[in-house]
Amino acid sequence: MNQMIFFGEKSLRRAICEFLEYYHHERNHQGLDNRLIQPLTEVGALDGHVACRERLGGVLRYYYRNAA
Repeated sequence: MNQMIFFGEKSLRRAICEFLEYYHHERNHQGLDNRLIQPLTEVGALDGHVACRERLGGVLRYYYRNAA
């Protein structure tokens, strides 16, 4: 189980902002037929190298294709 320790309000706010970015732009939602709420421009690319973006020290991961 992943756990985080926050050292004050600033670190908690940063973690919440990172999670909200992930939730709205990078996480598939079953209630939306596994679509993203606000997809970024890189979503749906078929060409290019697959890259990984990590948030919150690797707790959240998002895989996408770089532009060719």
